[in-house]
Parts: sequence; C-alpha cells; structure tokens
Amino acid sequence: MDLIDQHGRVVRDLRISVTDRCNFRCTYCMPAEGMTWLDRSEVLTFEEIERVSRLCVERFGINSLRLTGGEPTVRAHLPRLITQLAALRLADGSKPDIALTTNGATLRNIAGELRDAGLDRINVSLDSLRADRFLAMTRRDELDNVLAGIAEAKEAGFSLIKVNAVVERGANDDEILDMARYGRDNGLEVRFIEFMPLDASNIWERNKVVTQDEIVSVISAEFPLEIVPARGAAPADRWRYVDGKGTVGVIPSVSKPFCADCDRVRLTSDGQFRTCLFATDEFDIRALLRNGGTDDDIANLIVHAVGTKWAGHQINQVNFIRPNRSMSQIGG
Repeated sequence: MDLIDQHGRVVRDLRISVTDRCNFRCTYCMPAEGMTWLDRSEVLTFEEIERVSRLCVERFGINSLRLTGGEPTVRAHLPRLITQLAALRLADGSKPDIALTTNGATLRNIAGELRDAGLDRINVSLDSLRADRFLAMTRRDELDNVLAGIAEAKEAGFSLIKVNAVVERGANDDEILDMARYGRDNGLEVRFIEFMPLDASNIWERNKVVTQDEIVSVISAEFPLEIVPARGAAPADRWRYVDGKGTVGVIPSVSKPFCADCDRVRLTSDGQFRTCLFATDEFDIRALLRNGGTDDDIANLIVHAVGTKWAGHQINQVNFIRPNRSMSQIGG
C-alpha cells in the first residue's frame, strides 16, 4: 500500500532523528548556550525506531531511510541501529537505502564501522573551508577533524559522499567557488543549501538568503555547468561540470521550493511524526509505542498524518508560520 497524500504525492522517504543533541552549535541552527535537551527516557529506543521503520518499509513501500539529529553520531551504538534497519526488506526483497547526515567531526573514528553495519550513503555538513570562519559558524574548532572524516569515509568505501553547505549572506557566501573547487578536486558532490528560517535564535532574515540563481551564476562563471534534468522528488537541483569533473547541487528551499514533488516525512527523536520540516502539527507515535498500540494503530496514525500534509511551507508568503522547534529538535 502506497502512502499518498491529498495532493497525490507518494511518500518514499523517512527522515529519522536519533537524537536532539549535537556537539556543534551552528549559528543557523542553535544558540551558543541554553538548549534544553530531551531526557533519555523521552528519546525513542532503537527498537522503537526499528518498529516504525519496519512498518513504513514493509507496509508502505518507503525505500529511503535517512538518519539525522541533532548530530546522529553522538548517539551511542549507532552502528547497531543501522544493522537493524539494514535487515528490513521491501515487498520485492530489496533493502531500503540507508543514509546518514552528519557534521563529520567524529566520522574518522567510525566510518568503517558504519559501512560494515550497512550504511549506504553519507552527507557531511561543511559550511566553510577556513578555520576561523568554521569556528565562527559552528562555535567549534573542528574543521581538520571534519575534513579527516570525509577522507576516512572515502577510504571506507562510500562511493558517493555529499557535502552540504548552508550559504548565508555576509557569513560564507564568498566561499561558494572555493567549496565548488573542493568538491571537484576530491570527487565529492557539494550541495549548497539556501539559509532557512529554522534557527533557534531567530536570526533568519530574507536578505540573508543567497539564492540558487546567485550560487549557480558564481560557479558557472568559473566552471561552466549544464543542468542535470529531472530532479523528481530529490530536494536538490543538480548540474554537471562541462569539463566532466563531477556534479554540484543546490537545495533552493526558499527561492524555488520543491514542495510539489516532496516525498518525505519525518520522525523526531522523541517520537513525533511530521509531514514537513516546517509543519506546525505533529502526531504522537511514541504514545502508541509505549501504551500498547498495535502495528495497525501506528499504521493508521501514519496514514492519517500523511492525509493532512499541506501543499507547501509558504516561506515566501505573508502567512508563513515558523515551526516552534529548531532544526536540531526536528531533525535536519
């Protein structure tokens, strides 16, 4: 049975936040101090995550599971969860694609273990290649460790590693070309992300958004590009370098929302089901998990939730309402 929302979109992607905690304090996501973390008893166990994931894969044909946070690698024994998810099978017997989004600070220590557990793909957040600026944006002096983690992930056998860079005007927009060159030189796909209103400190302003058109213009002036057609449900528009040295992407969440093709839903670390990153409503799966809910009860709640999925987040409209949780609390 496919999960189809009221706008005809089929859900194929489940984003799973495994923790709200993070070892960075990125300015576009979290305040420097003062975050109140969930008590461990409030966070879903691996077995609870596996149960929800199994229902999504086996009943609804969801074929992509992405682990996020907070920072997922701060969750103890993460490879064990990946092993559990890698054992799931779709109706045709195939394994769902399992991916991880990480800040990469500790990746060099566990990349091989993650690969062995069944992880298919890694996305690493990297917003600057300059140590002082990296420190200013993340409030952590970890650039060397992140770069080492990316190198180790390549060594561990991850063939497609994506590097995500949030571009904020006045903060790192003068590094667009440097980041593109880094991706070209290292066989990585850099994906630039427009600055979104999901920071805990409420610093977002529309004039801080560097748009997709601006980003592509900067890159193509130095490295000519050609569009990769048919984005489909993927969040990034992609371009090939004309000289054959790989690809680059932009996620234009603000200037060119991709809501019409969205195929994803989210499970927060405390067990709330969300149909959009910017949703203002959540559906409490944890209560069912911990109070005797059957698989049918959980499946029915998921079907109901997907039925409420809106047409789009309306960032560019006057009636846009910010979520009452930050990115780290929802799951990036």
